[in-house]
Amino acid sequence: MPTPTTKRDDVLGSALTLFAERGFDATTIPMIATDAKVGAGTIYRYFDNKEMLVNTLFQHYVTLFREALEKDYPVEADIREQFHHLFQGMIRFTNEHDHALYFIKTHTSAYFLDANSRDQFGDLLMIFETFFEEGKKHNDIRPLPSKALIALIFGSFLQLYQLVRAGELEATEELLAGVEESCWDAVRHHS
Repeated sequence: MPTPTTKRDDVLGSALTLFAERGFDATTIPMIATDAKVGAGTIYRYFDNKEMLVNTLFQHYVTLFREALEKDYPVEADIREQFHHLFQGMIRFTNEHDHALYFIKTHTSAYFLDANSRDQFGDLLMIFETFFEEGKKHNDIRPLPSKALIALIFGSFLQLYQLVRAGELEATEELLAGVEESCWDAVRHHS
């Protein structure tokens, strides 16, 4: 039996889809209201303005993404197993929250994000930075700047899921395992 949603949930779901597909500037409150099947006034009962709505949405999904990566993180495991955990966390998050990864990626440097949104995104990136810095200390990860390593992994993963969403690829276990291995090969230190 499906979980009943509130009007606020409907607004957030519609806003996520529209912001991901159209971007912040091209999405209007009336568009969100129409998609959510509520009046524009309903949206303003929950959010003072579009900026508050997008920041609430951004913070919510960044928190869920961070939790997906941190949950049961194998601190004592070898670096390859830790990488596997992070990669699988990205897959789980993306599978559970359609549009969310693309929404986060396309809005990370947006002018309308408030300090709390930027801080939360910084906390999310810190998971990857810590992983890469620890790996570089032990000579397991290439000696590249962590931001470059994050771009390799996150950019590749985002492009993969855009192709999956467009129907150009099927996200089979074999494909995902191959992409994970390729990403690992891109960042690991080759002796």
